[in-house]
Amino acid sequence: MARQELLLVSTVSAVMLFAVVTIPTDIQHALSTHRPLSWLVSVAVYAVLPARRRFLLGTVAVAVAGSVVLMADGMAYPLTLPAVFYVLYLVALGSGPGRTLAVGAAVKATLLGASLLTHPGITGFVVLLWAALAVTAGSASRSHRGYVAEVEKRARRAEQDREREAERRVAEERLRIARDLHDAVGHHVALINVQAGALACLLDDEDLVQARESLMHIQRASEEALDELRLTVGLLREPGSAEPAEPAEPTPGLDRLQELIGSFADSGLRVTREVSGEARPLPEAVELTAYRVIQESLTNTRKHAGCDTAVIRLEYTSEAFSLAVEDEGRPITGSAKPIPGGHGVVGMRERVAALGGRLSAGPRPGGGYRVFAELPLRPARIEGP
Repeated sequence: MARQELLLVSTVSAVMLFAVVTIPTDIQHALSTHRPLSWLVSVAVYAVLPARRRFLLGTVAVAVAGSVVLMADGMAYPLTLPAVFYVLYLVALGSGPGRTLAVGAAVKATLLGASLLTHPGITGFVVLLWAALAVTAGSASRSHRGYVAEVEKRARRAEQDREREAERRVAEERLRIARDLHDAVGHHVALINVQAGALACLLDDEDLVQARESLMHIQRASEEALDELRLTVGLLREPGSAEPAEPAEPTPGLDRLQELIGSFADSGLRVTREVSGEARPLPEAVELTAYRVIQESLTNTRKHAGCDTAVIRLEYTSEAFSLAVEDEGRPITGSAKPIPGGHGVVGMRERVAALGGRLSAGPRPGGGYRVFAELPLRPARIEGP
């Protein structure tokens, strides 16, 4: 771009030098000859210049015609040549290469022919050189403007892409937080709800011992819910906040499955576990997803199935890890109200799909409900929890 700017400055300087050197001579010629034609043509050409925005080609034609007339009248470098160079610059600035070439070639040929006929010698080639410089300067300015416009367009596009990427990341993070809150806190709140309902029945029966046990379960579940909520909120806190960051708790996995089963046992749901294949540590993302799927499935069983037993089936293979949660709840008939999916099933599907796995959830033929998930163990397909 520096070369184009240097060319433009050189062209403008050359035109100004040309005007300073040649125009006074032509003015003296016009004054000495006392030919009013020279003045009338010059005034007419410059009077037409304001119409260049609407009739650029017409302005070019008038300026060239006036210059030819003045050359025939005896001027080697007519007073109208600056106007010719100016309109040539405008043509090159606002037109494409094809139109610029056609107009520039026609004007140059006309001026060169008229100059050679009226003033044989080097005069015609000097005029041709200035005309060429005017066209070149206009083309360079057009290229510069196009370059600047393209840079600005790319900058705007890059900014829009950054904004869209930021919005996408925010949406994904909000979805992840919603899943974590639903899976972790929702589980404990559901147990609190069950225990509170049982407590109300026990108080009606004046069974204070059982009521005290229900209160203990409610207290424990509420403490765990607060711990989960504190952990999730802690992940959202930006580094350098005023409050000191608490140490992060380990990500829940299948090693905490027995603890999860025990929490449901306190609420009256007996859960058994069956394992096939060789149990082994799994990738952290798979462990967390499996834990959350089991947690949500058992929570739905306790809330909706109307039964007090459930089975967890775990299967380890070399390529995948599979799990199934089954219960013996009320059979689903055509007139029965379907089990509500809510956000829990949606969250389970999203978690499993993020790992490239598959999940199915629905009623069993003989009654009850079954959730099945298959999680691949190939690291390349794992994107994170």
